[in-house]
Amino acid sequence: MIQTPLTSKRIVLGVTGSIAAYKAAELASKLTQAGALVDVVLTEAATRFVSPLTFQSVTGRPAYTDADLWGPQAHVLHVGLGRGAELFIVAPASAHTLAKLASGSAGDLLSLTALAARCPLLIAPAMDGGMFDHPATQENLRILADRGATILGPEMGHLASGLSGIGRMTEPADLLAHARFMLSRSGPLAGRKVVVTAGGTQEPLDPVRVLTNLSSGKQGYALAQAALDAGAEAILISAPTGLVAPAGAVLIPVRTAEEMRDAVTRTAHGAEALVMAAAVADFRPQRAAGQKIKKEKGVPSLHLEPTPDILAAVAERRKAEGRPRVVVGFAAETQDVVKNGQAKLRSKGLDLIVANDVSQADAGFGSDNNRVTVIDSTGQVEELPLLAKAEVAQHVIARVAALLAA
Repeated sequence: MIQTPLTSKRIVLGVTGSIAAYKAAELASKLTQAGALVDVVLTEAATRFVSPLTFQSVTGRPAYTDADLWGPQAHVLHVGLGRGAELFIVAPASAHTLAKLASGSAGDLLSLTALAARCPLLIAPAMDGGMFDHPATQENLRILADRGATILGPEMGHLASGLSGIGRMTEPADLLAHARFMLSRSGPLAGRKVVVTAGGTQEPLDPVRVLTNLSSGKQGYALAQAALDAGAEAILISAPTGLVAPAGAVLIPVRTAEEMRDAVTRTAHGAEALVMAAAVADFRPQRAAGQKIKKEKGVPSLHLEPTPDILAAVAERRKAEGRPRVVVGFAAETQDVVKNGQAKLRSKGLDLIVANDVSQADAGFGSDNNRVTVIDSTGQVEELPLLAKAEVAQHVIARVAALLAA
């Protein structure tokens, strides 16, 4: 299993009285599958919607209710849970529980544990739209946010009352992603800005057609996630991919090579590292047609010109400013992978280049796996076996962190 900021982390999940409590079971399962140690605390109202046994089954750990507050562990249970937690999540958070957390009321095990905790707090409200909009609820959320709590949601949608409005609990997958981000802030790249590019750029032929390539963007997005996991402030400059940006990343959408160059030069001068994983088009039409090219007019002649050389522009600015301190390039090749990678590393003034043979059926474009060769400026060549793109990303970001540390 790939190591993430969630691995072996102790998380307390508070579950309150809402129909969305069934989603909390999915969240507990996802957190556990990600390697976290999840202790669930249910309010009495929550047990009317879902049983403690459900949570014990998906986490493999005890699930606690108010009855346990006066059980064999007595009053110290909430202290042990709260003090041992590295992240406290309340999902779903009912209006009643929000009021108790904001006022410091400690009438049940969940609110007692929240008072004892000294870790980040993530709250996912869930209630009817009118209750969420009420000034009292909004004031309670403001108080909690001012104290440093992260409030995620609620979302627009169909509510248990039969009405539609803002009140649905944020989906477990999104909560999992934000929990991962919140637990990553003390990594080796904490406080450092890393810019990552991803996806295949698109050069328009006419309003409905483009010149592009087969890049899925998966490796670039995995690199952005790995940078976040290492504690970095990650800026993801992405051509269209259809992928969801990692929680915590600043996404800058672009389309063409020129747009990507502008975004890179705008952000990279203040960055510690630039990782150019995007498959940037080498050529574009000299002139894009203003209207759709009609086949009735015959086969058109296509005249191409070079696109801007982004890495050349970065190298020039780097000489003047010294930033980014580390620049990593990618080379998608179909032959002479090492030779072509070494040539590109030298010509672009890179610190690292990650080269791969995209003609292989089990790796590269569109695949979840990659088989790459990492070449550094000293001439060292490191061939990695077939790995998940997430593992490749972690390896590359670890190399970046080592270069910055040196």
